Order: sequence, then C-alpha cells, then structure tokens
Amino acid sequence: MSQDQIAVTGLIVVMFALFAWNRWRYDIVAVISLVALVALDAILGGEASRLVEEPKRVLEGFGHPAVVTVAAVLIISRALRNSGVVDQISRSVMPFTKNQLSHILSLSLVVMVLSAFMNNVGALALMLPVALKTAVDRQRSPTILLLPMAFASILGGMMTMIGTPPNIIIASLRAELTDAPAFGLFAFTPVGGLVAASGLLFIVLLGWRLIPAQSHKKPGMESLFQIDDYITEISVPCGCEWIGKTVAEVEKLVSEKMTLFGFIRKDGRVLPPNPDGVIQEGCRYVVKADPVELQGLIEEHGLRLSKEMRHRIDNLKGEHTGFIEAIVTAGSPLLGRTRTYLRRRSGNTMTLMAVARQNKPIRQQLKEVVFRIGDVLLLHGKTPEMNDTIADLNLLPLAERELKVGTFSRIGLSVAIFAGAIGLSMTGFPMTIAFLGAVLAYILCGILPLRDIYREVEWPIIVLLGAMIPVSQAFQSTDCTGLIAESIHGLTGALPQWSMIALVMVVTMCLSDIINNAATAFIMAPIAVGIAGTLGLQPDPFLMAVAVGASCAFLTPIGHQCNAMILGPGGYRFGDYWRVGLPLEIVIATLGTPLILHFWPLT
Repeated sequence: MSQDQIAVTGLIVVMFALFAWNRWRYDIVAVISLVALVALDAILGGEASRLVEEPKRVLEGFGHPAVVTVAAVLIISRALRNSGVVDQISRSVMPFTKNQLSHILSLSLVVMVLSAFMNNVGALALMLPVALKTAVDRQRSPTILLLPMAFASILGGMMTMIGTPPNIIIASLRAELTDAPAFGLFAFTPVGGLVAASGLLFIVLLGWRLIPAQSHKKPGMESLFQIDDYITEISVPCGCEWIGKTVAEVEKLVSEKMTLFGFIRKDGRVLPPNPDGVIQEGCRYVVKADPVELQGLIEEHGLRLSKEMRHRIDNLKGEHTGFIEAIVTAGSPLLGRTRTYLRRRSGNTMTLMAVARQNKPIRQQLKEVVFRIGDVLLLHGKTPEMNDTIADLNLLPLAERELKVGTFSRIGLSVAIFAGAIGLSMTGFPMTIAFLGAVLAYILCGILPLRDIYREVEWPIIVLLGAMIPVSQAFQSTDCTGLIAESIHGLTGALPQWSMIALVMVVTMCLSDIINNAATAFIMAPIAVGIAGTLGLQPDPFLMAVAVGASCAFLTPIGHQCNAMILGPGGYRFGDYWRVGLPLEIVIATLGTPLILHFWPLT
C-alpha cells in the first residue's frame, strides 16, 4: 500500500469508529474527517499527494447536485404538508382502523407511500399523532402500531430516487463512477418497490407479533405522564420557613427539587407567581416536584398539601395555558443540551415538568438531563407561545391535533407542481433544477411561506453530505476501492458471482445499523463498483445492492432517526428492534438478491 492509501484507509477507519461511538453527531464527524483529509494531504506533500485534487476546491461538495437535491426534497415535503395533501390522506385512513390488522396495515402503508416521495422522518412525524389518537380511540397499545410505521417509513425510501438520501447519492455516483448517466427517479422502483411491499407484509402479518408482551404500552393511555404525579398544590402554614421570603428566594432555597409556577388567588384563579412577591401565611401555590422527592420537601420546609389538586390541574388546562408532550427529534437544537438552553430559547414562556426516556419518566434533577433523540418532554405554559416555541425547537407535539383542511384547488395545485417537476426531470431536464423550480413555484403560489424554507432543511444531513463527498473522492482517487475489491475477490473467488451481490448488501446493512446510512453509501458505492470491475461484471446490480442495504437500519433505535423517534411514545426497549428488525433484514436480503439479478443482470 502507498502512503496515500494508508492515510485515507486509516482516516476511513477512524471516521467509522467515531460514527459508531456516537459521541459527536454525524455531521461533526464528517467535518472532522474533511479537515483531517486536507491536513493529511498537506503532510504527504501537497501536489504529490492524491488525497485532494485542489485544496481550494475541497468545499465544492456542498454544491454537489446530490446535496442540493436532498435539500430541495426536504423543502418540497414541507410544501406538501402545508397544502393539506398529507392530512387529506390521513383523514381517509380513519375508517380502516376498526380491525387490528387493517389498523396496522393502513397506517404503515400510508407512511410507506409518503416516504417514497418525501422525507421519511417527516412522513412518520405527520402520522405519529394520528397513530396515537387512533390507538386511544380503538383501545389498542401504540406499541403494535409505531414500530411497524417506523420500519415502513424506512422501507418506503427504497422505492424512488428521492425517497432517501442514500438513493440520491447512489444515483449521482453512478454517473461519476461509470460511463452511464445517473439513475432516474423510478430506476429504484422495480427492486425497491417489491422489497418494500414484501417487508411491509412481513411487518403487518408477523413482525409486530415478535415484540415481547412486556414491552406493550397500556392501551388507552393518551398521555405518557400522569400529570398529577408531578404537579401538586401546597399551602404555607404558620411556622413555615418560607414566610417572609420572596418567591425568587424560595426557588433558590429548594434548588431544582421544586418549582413554583402558579399562585392561587382566593377566588381560585391560578396566576403566574411574582418573583418579588413576599410569601405570607396561608398563601397557596401550584408547584412541580418529582413524586419521589416531594414528601421530603414537605417535611423539610414545613409545608402542607392540598386535597383539591385535580381541580387545580383542570384550571391549569385553561383557555390560554396547558400541557403538551413533545418528542425531541433528530433536527432539534435541544439535542445534547440541557434545561438551561430550553429556558433561554423559550424565553421562559414554558416550564419543563418532566422528561421520559423509553416510556419511563427520568427520576433525577431536570437540570442534569441531557436531551436525546426520542426523549418525551412534558411542558406547561401559555398555549399560543408554547406552540410557536415547539415549532422553533423542531419538537414533535404528541397532543391531539386537528387535521388541516386544504381546499381542493390548493391541494390540486401542490400536487400538480410536484408532478410537473417529476415529469420535467423524466424528460432529461436536470432533476435538481426541476425541484428547485418546484420550490420556487410553491413560494410564489403562497403554499410555502418564506419562514419555512430553511427551517425544514435538515442541516446536519446537508453538512454530512457536503463533507463526505471529498472523502469519498479521495477513497477513489487513491485506488483504495480497487485494492479492497481485489482483496475481496481473492477471499471469495470460489463463490458464485451472484453471491457477491448478497455479500455487498449484507455488509452495507451491517454498516447502516451502526453509522449514518448516507456515509455508508458514499464509502460502499465505490467499493461495489470496484468489485464489479474486478469480476468483469456490470456495476449497476452492485450499486442497487448498496442502495437496498443502506436503507436497512432496523436493528437498533440509533440506526435511523425514525427508530429513535418512536422509542419513548411506543415504550420500546432496546432489544425490541432487533427482534423484529433481524428477521426483516433476512427477508430483504433473501428477496433482494434475486430481484436485483432479475432487473439488473450481472452481464
């Protein structure tokens, strides 16, 4: 191996280790790899090195058609939601929820079809409140609904080129790695559609039955939290040490164990407490405290409990205030941060009451909780301001929502714009430009407000793609892909040629379960083309094997954002995913290999 090959191979290994470690978010790891690549190029001799063609052009990956296409698809997804198209589809599903199997099938099928044309995380997020509400209405555990829906959203991405970032990457790399043009929008459909349909049947008929009964969340529970476990009413009796102190002084005294967020007037109305107000004997407050620590606080400070808490909770759910449960999603700025950041971003317009992880409230001081994907937050505050803050923080509210009613003309116009962009791209017009034109049309028609354009773009994914392109190109320019392909051929030379398709698919599946699937596609696609070249076979079936494998992240909740999103609301355990996901991946690998060979022959 040359110095260049050793350097880039070592970089890839370290990068994969950092992805698997999950200490830093994937976009940070990708930028670290990009900076390290340029540094290694300079150390190894600059112009004599093959790692970077021109250091000043290393950031051109952010303008790559694949990166721009991913961003455009995310924005188009938002426009389709704004127009009411998706909510109209959701409304039509309701009659099919009476029977348990049709309930699972209808929700999963809708999510799968939506995921073929829009961001799969967005498709799942739209249908998640619908699933939770219908689970309550039909008295069924949401556990049997959410995992099939999450897996269906991932399967749906296989069906078209725009269904998932790995497919967009594979389509672009085909033009760069071979003499053929990029894959078209529906080039993935023959294989991806049949694999997705087979996977959906497995999930609906058998997969959900593999979830252990002890993981099933109790049917009919509309709320993850029992609010009265966290909120209570206290009075200040004679001799209490709070008398004569201000509310602000008392909050410092009780530290993080109790929060005073409501002062009860004599007429029963609950008002926000004045931080400078002096506490007197007989004052009553609505407080938040963890049930584990509450009794100790009462004894320590000489407080007294009220017997009218249920009525007070109803008052707190008044016209202008209320409680909302919201999920921390993959794009939320809360990730890796604490309650302090939430307070600052919300301008103290809402109070964090509790956090739940994997269906269980966290029993520790809230100031110590570092938010993760899938955490469910119990929030209280003024409803209008809280709704805006939740949207700004990219949280997914789980409360019942009214479906948007889009006019026929508005829905028809949004679909026509999207269909026009797809039709234009099928004539040979650059797809990236066609989709950017669709975004512009949505803006001019008033379907897509300007404030939604950049909010909907998942910037960590964009940064990941832009930073990974030069790393992938270095992997190719140093001929590491050829070296690996020859090594694999030497080890598997006695195996039939078709088995190499299965091998590439399985290896890609394994990587996608532990690292980001877009990064997996960038590394595995050149290797797959190298294997095809070494064997003297067509590269397309190998690229399709990478595309299918990169979309199979079913073994862990961290393998895909959709898996993490349902962790709390569904009450799943870590092991529940592989119990369903491993048989599903076996089904996909078993069916995917002959399907690829049928539609994309080796010779």
